Amino acid sequence: MEVPALQSFALEGGLLTMEKPLRVGERHTSLRIGIPREISNEERRVSLAPSGVSTLVANRHEVYVEKGAGEQAHFSDERYAEAGAELVENSADLYSKCELIVKVGPPCEEELSLLQEKQILISALHLGDTSPAFLRRLMELNITGIGFEFIREADGTLPIVRMMHEIMGSMAVQIAAHYLESGGGGKGVMLGGISGVPPSTVVILGAGVVGEWAARTALGFGAHVIVLDNDLSALRVMEHYLDRRITTAMATEQYIRQAVARADVVIGAMMAVGQRAPVVVTEDMVAAMRPGSVIVDAVIDQGGCIETSRPTTHSEPVFVKHGVIHYCIPNMPSNAARTATYALTNVLVPYLLKIGEAGSINEALWRDVGLRNGTYVYRRHLTKKSLANMFGMPHRDIELLIASGI
Repeated sequence: MEVPALQSFALEGGLLTMEKPLRVGERHTSLRIGIPREISNEERRVSLAPSGVSTLVANRHEVYVEKGAGEQAHFSDERYAEAGAELVENSADLYSKCELIVKVGPPCEEELSLLQEKQILISALHLGDTSPAFLRRLMELNITGIGFEFIREADGTLPIVRMMHEIMGSMAVQIAAHYLESGGGGKGVMLGGISGVPPSTVVILGAGVVGEWAARTALGFGAHVIVLDNDLSALRVMEHYLDRRITTAMATEQYIRQAVARADVVIGAMMAVGQRAPVVVTEDMVAAMRPGSVIVDAVIDQGGCIETSRPTTHSEPVFVKHGVIHYCIPNMPSNAARTATYALTNVLVPYLLKIGEAGSINEALWRDVGLRNGTYVYRRHLTKKSLANMFGMPHRDIELLIASGI
């Protein structure tokens, strides 16, 4: 095994030595990168836009794109071919040719059977749908699995999550505004008031990125916005950024119950990074809401934070329970497929270039804290403690695995 460089750990305080190896030139590996057509959950996004493919090809990587992969995001096969990609007829061909697969959603059952031994898989994980069987299958194949939800830089930022959450927060309010209208089955009101008619009340559970962008958008509509969270500092920050135009409260059972009961719209945005979303709104709270109100559970991909939520689809996006309209699509940004694809491209391409520049996935994980934090399966081991706790499975520390070469 090649001895990996130790530079990045000097900043992190991980496995440290005082020595620094002298690097003579950079080792660059030409990667065979596969971009499959998404086939599960009515996913309309594609992992990389043609502009991202062009950058990878210019850096001496081979990129294979399944025909039709970008169609629903309005990227034609011709544009991918012009960017330097090789088009392949089907998923089986693509998976057999490539050492690194980059996709939006986690592999479904059909795609799991196509994965090859020792491949690198970069995709979302969707904790609400993840199972021990899925993780064990990746470990059996010696897959290196890197999840969008886990990629965290040294400064604590989650670049892919943030991009998608900005989209989700904005979309959640747009969607709620539609379903509040009579034509959407709602109570027939506007989010923003007009002269002599007060605005609707939007209650946002969670002061993270989804909550922030939902609040920004709701304020833009002219709604009365209430934000609840358990993190007082996060509420202070949001109040500051939004010029105290929102009402904030701690997310106690009493405050949540009161706010939800008078809400026209409830946006579920309460989540814990790398874990299942906490359920903070109970069924009896939903039953107390006024008929025709709208719930958008924006964290349903993490299990949802409202007890009555269950995943819906783009073809059947809503259901009604206790007279309340529920919108719970796990892949909400898919409805803004082109915007979301560009956002993914902006974040993913630099990581793919880093893997190629490192010369091996082992070296890339050692050098780059974001990729290392993003890894949940490596060398037949589960490497995320949160997943291990969730499913009662053993796990190994990623830094020790990389250092030991196990």
